[in-house]
Amino acid sequence: MVLRKTSGLIGLALGALILGGLPARAADTAGAPTAVGHEVAIPQRQSWSFAGPFGTFDQAQLQRGFKVYREVCSNCHSLNLLSFRDLAERNGPDFSEAQVKALAATYKVKDGPNDKGDMYERPGRPSDRFPAPFPNKEAAVAAFGVEPPDMSDLAKARAYPRPFPLFIFDAFTQYQEQGPDYIVALLNGYTDHKNLNWNEYFPGHKIAMPKPLADGQIAYTDGSPQTVQQYSKDVAAFLYWAAEPKLEDRKKLGFRVMLFLIVFAVLMYFTKKKIWDGIAH
Repeated sequence: MVLRKTSGLIGLALGALILGGLPARAADTAGAPTAVGHEVAIPQRQSWSFAGPFGTFDQAQLQRGFKVYREVCSNCHSLNLLSFRDLAERNGPDFSEAQVKALAATYKVKDGPNDKGDMYERPGRPSDRFPAPFPNKEAAVAAFGVEPPDMSDLAKARAYPRPFPLFIFDAFTQYQEQGPDYIVALLNGYTDHKNLNWNEYFPGHKIAMPKPLADGQIAYTDGSPQTVQQYSKDVAAFLYWAAEPKLEDRKKLGFRVMLFLIVFAVLMYFTKKKIWDGIAH
């Protein structure tokens, strides 16, 4: 009986590890294209440093991805769940404290009320969240017709259906990168040069966001290719980290739990044999 219970615990733990556990932040799936029609192209699976049970983030890629977000995406999309100081966290973009302070100071943050009861603007601090590009939903809708989604958990909220039998194999290969794969595909899916709102990976093919990236648009200083493909991979990696900044810690903990349960199961097996083998059934 003890052995059966132990085996059950191992099965539950293995299932949790395969499925990737719970995300660090609850994904807001409002407006997410979780189901697409058959006419929509299936995103190509990308290679990621953070994939698999032992994957880790590439800090240089995260820094480039933040640069893409700041120079392009932040004009329309908020990053409400991320603070400036998060950029200096371990297993993240690894900016120094001085860099974070300097970056935060370039933003204006609304604060208050002051002694007179008025709201005011001040330079940002590392503890502040990234300010949204619009003061409210109505202002965003007035500018674009729709509210651009917040990007804090976008890489965890976006997904697409994997055809049979791929979704079965995904459970064993621990494929969890549907979100960043979809982002890369979407940013490279503007294939109609006469219609900048046509995207082959978006449901219905008509997307409110016109083509945001072009080759050579953002200057990289580390020699990385300055192409749409590279920009999209970098910003997708950054957004995946933003959605789950504790990913590496979760994977390490999962491995330790599995190792403990395996050793525990072996000990319980031999304990059962020691106690019950000499007793007639």
